[in-house]
Amino acid sequence: MQRLDDIHIRDPFILPVPEEDAYYLFGTTDETVWAGPGEGFDCYRSTDLVVWSSAHPAFRPPAGFWATEHFWAPEVHRWHGRYVMLATFAGHGDNGRLRRGTQSLVADHPAGPYVPLSKGTLTPADWLCLDGTLFIDAFGTPWLVFCREWLDVNDGQILAQRLSEDLASVEGSPRLLFAASEAPWTRPLDSDTGSDYVTDGPSFRRLRDGGLAMLWSSRSSKGYAVGVAYSNSGELFGPWEHESTPIWDHDGGHAMTFDADGTSYLVLHRPNEAPLERAVLTELVEDADPGAPRLRIGAHDPLTV
Repeated sequence: MQRLDDIHIRDPFILPVPEEDAYYLFGTTDETVWAGPGEGFDCYRSTDLVVWSSAHPAFRPPAGFWATEHFWAPEVHRWHGRYVMLATFAGHGDNGRLRRGTQSLVADHPAGPYVPLSKGTLTPADWLCLDGTLFIDAFGTPWLVFCREWLDVNDGQILAQRLSEDLASVEGSPRLLFAASEAPWTRPLDSDTGSDYVTDGPSFRRLRDGGLAMLWSSRSSKGYAVGVAYSNSGELFGPWEHESTPIWDHDGGHAMTFDADGTSYLVLHRPNEAPLERAVLTELVEDADPGAPRLRIGAHDPLTV
């Protein structure tokens, strides 16, 4: 058994499983995250968010799997009685060009084993994409929300595309939600040209007033950071308004939120340097005071060691 400080992980995602009174932690767990062969995804189980099990192999690529590297950012959602994983994979096509995008996988238990659900990526095959997440609209329609990388478009984008009911394919065309430079807190990777804005890790939280919050990551004046955008209409297609400053601005990112025992939590990884990354849990507060940020970090990190 171990604590979060013992687990090397990027892009953490925690899934509460109420019928087990347990939580499952997923994330990028390969030791060679930026290069080398992709090995798969592990998960960890806890009943108190403090002590975690040893690594359990949630996914290992089957023979002939198209992707060979960049196994990133798995997240798991319960859907129609099964568990669907959305994860980023990369490989080289016949022309030698790198392909990277989000694929869906499925399992009957939260710990897996997960097997491919979609035939290849759900994101466009000729784009460089990553960090797909699931959003369910007011009509129960599933959407894939994902990032198109700055490597493709210089100003990284967050887009949405409708999913089929079984999450195995997409329908229609991607629709732009916003570009990274629209947020006042973001900074370009290339300060000389003012280009190359990053978008990473979108995730959603429904607010008490009916609004919709999106947490997402980019580069701030202090490094890798998490910002918040709000759709006051409560709709996926906004319009989106950005907080002027990040909710987390110091060398950490790729955040998501969940609730447990009456407390709201934000989980992210820090620092943003391999192989030092660890999952960090901190309390998340929704503030109704006029003029205050609607979401903010609590005064303490209750489960950080």
